[in-house]
Amino acid sequence: MGLEESLVGISHECDYPPSVKTKPALIRPRVDPTAAPEEIDRQVRELVGRGESIYSVDADLLLELDPDIILTQDLCHVCAASPDDLAAALARAPRMPQVVSLNPHTLVDVWNDIRTVGRATGWEQHAEELVKGLEERVVRVASRTKQNGARPRVVCLEWLSPLYVGGHWVPEMVEIAGGVDAIGMVGKPSFAITWERLLEARPDAVVVMPCGYDEARASREMSGLAVPPGWAELPAVRNGRVFAMDANSYFSRPGPRLVDGVEMLARLLWN
Repeated sequence: MGLEESLVGISHECDYPPSVKTKPALIRPRVDPTAAPEEIDRQVRELVGRGESIYSVDADLLLELDPDIILTQDLCHVCAASPDDLAAALARAPRMPQVVSLNPHTLVDVWNDIRTVGRATGWEQHAEELVKGLEERVVRVASRTKQNGARPRVVCLEWLSPLYVGGHWVPEMVEIAGGVDAIGMVGKPSFAITWERLLEARPDAVVVMPCGYDEARASREMSGLAVPPGWAELPAVRNGRVFAMDANSYFSRPGPRLVDGVEMLARLLWN
């Protein structure tokens, strides 16, 4: 929305546009993001099982920056810091900033969250213009793909060990792009599946988009995965339709670049 100069701090994950990486990071993960997927899963389950947060907030830095507004989320406590993580850090604040917590489940929710940020910052018109452009791009993709023939069955893998399928807006993105999500459900959280369920789905395309990974790491993790008998017989595998994607940029994060993800999916499914 053109408010980068107003940004005084970021999370450890914030990396777009690249210029924001010069801002100080206030969040530190308590799991090792470089570990193998199964080890990350183990660390997360251990922390959650003990009732502990996966993230720590630099309270001293937060007080020093003294922001007027804090943007956070309450959608996934595994993926990013939540209001609960901020509570202790803000307890010492001499003045309480406005905390804007976002919790989107669908693309429309994401667009409305952009409007929410616009209202909070006093840039409503900029937010509305941004949303209008995003909605127009989505409509253009949907109008093209609805003219196509039989829709391919798609499975989107949000995690590989254990297997998770993408939820929330990801099945919606698949639908707009001209496919049918064979397992995931629009507006519902991602969930674990067995290899048997994946094989039974007989997808025409498999989109590998592990949350928190870019395309290169997604490709590495998939290539090293021990797949079961029957994997090679899936239509997606036989026809070379297994795609590694940059989940961080285009699928996992509820922001404007989800539309880029929709456009990419449409090209992959129909080219």
